[in-house]
Amino acid sequence: MGQFERDTAVSRLSDSRWQSEFQRGWRIGSTMNGGYVLSVIARSLREALPHKDPLSINAFYLAPCQLGPCEIEVEILREGRGTSFGSASLYQEGELKVRATAAYTDNERLNGETWLNSEPPVVPPFSETEGMSAQHLEIHDRIDMRLIHGQEVFEKGIASSTGEFVAWLQHRDESPCDTLDLAMFADIMPPPPFTLFGPFGWVPTIELTVQCRAKPAPGPLLGRMRSRHLTQSLVESDADLWDSNGALVALARQTMKVKLPEGWETRPK
Repeated sequence: MGQFERDTAVSRLSDSRWQSEFQRGWRIGSTMNGGYVLSVIARSLREALPHKDPLSINAFYLAPCQLGPCEIEVEILREGRGTSFGSASLYQEGELKVRATAAYTDNERLNGETWLNSEPPVVPPFSETEGMSAQHLEIHDRIDMRLIHGQEVFEKGIASSTGEFVAWLQHRDESPCDTLDLAMFADIMPPPPFTLFGPFGWVPTIELTVQCRAKPAPGPLLGRMRSRHLTQSLVESDADLWDSNGALVALARQTMKVKLPEGWETRPK
């Protein structure tokens, strides 16, 4: 069992309620990473539903989650032969922090036509890249993030205005990825607004949707996260994740707030 699986473990309290504990190593500052939180919820839904893979899972973050215990209340909405549906509410100290809905399936049973209108980013092999230089965040103790596009933001303080980060991603302990890991990896890269304003601090997630298309092959993931529109301090971010064989394994979209420090220059350079 890898570190991530241990740190997202859940235990049953009743037919509809699970408990877990948010662990060190998955925080942005003092706040738990939203993708990590979503993976804990996804594991609870896996335990409750007859299918194991989150075909699509959507979460609204009502309040930041902190270190320590949490409880997840799950409601089964429908159990079908190929797809099941559920919702989950995560509480800490009695406060509702996250509300999620999801559709689950068994990915190995999926078959049919495939069409892609995009390709993986063209990057050097994982073995030829170096670790991300800005490793001051706690999550870098758990995730080996090797930025390919966007590293100048952290290495040289250059606001490139591309709205895009591309990186190789892998667990530090090199444990293999399950589909639940994809919910975390879809939110682990730096927010694209950093390419506009530099690494200024906090870009809280309001809503996050992750679609898992396949279980990744062994090896690192290649991630791309990009934004196209920033309006009134609201920005969307789209992510795609590709496995070591070049297969598309996950897509994600989230809505975020851009919170610049008081007095910060608010126009992209």
